[in-house]
Amino acid sequence: MPEAIQDWPVLAVFGFFLLGALARSQAIYWIGRGVAAGVLRSRWRERLDSQRVHRATRSVERWGMPIVPVAFLTIGFQSAVFAAVGLLRVHWLRYTVWTIPGALVWAAVWGGGGIAVVGALWALARTAPWAFAIAVALLVLTGVALALRLRRRREQRDAVEALGDLAEH
Repeated sequence: MPEAIQDWPVLAVFGFFLLGALARSQAIYWIGRGVAAGVLRSRWRERLDSQRVHRATRSVERWGMPIVPVAFLTIGFQSAVFAAVGLLRVHWLRYTVWTIPGALVWAAVWGGGGIAVVGALWALARTAPWAFAIAVALLVLTGVALALRLRRRREQRDAVEALGDLAEH
């Protein structure tokens, strides 16, 4: 845990992480809204015109607003979802209501133990670099295996949908 908040009461730490999660999600949402309205140009438009944001947009269109709180449990995808919701010009109050459960969980995870896990990994890296390297390699391999499995399932689903479309015509 950062030294600045190490001696704070648990509720204050939770509040700190909750406000951080809400502020970050709102900032990214408003960047998306600004790009959609044509107010923000240049690098923001280019950054939001990415595969990740396009995938997030399709996810929001497919699953609806429940994807917003779920996105808080992901790494990397959450920013894309927040930007996608802004690009889709979802009403601010609706978006904010859907962010609250995700931000609460995010604050509980990070304020309650996520920072401790990161601290433990940092200590492991300093004291036993080989063990740290092995742990990171296992995490990366697990992530790659999960990503490949999800891609394969998505490709199979898309193929079945394509066959279904052909059968209808």
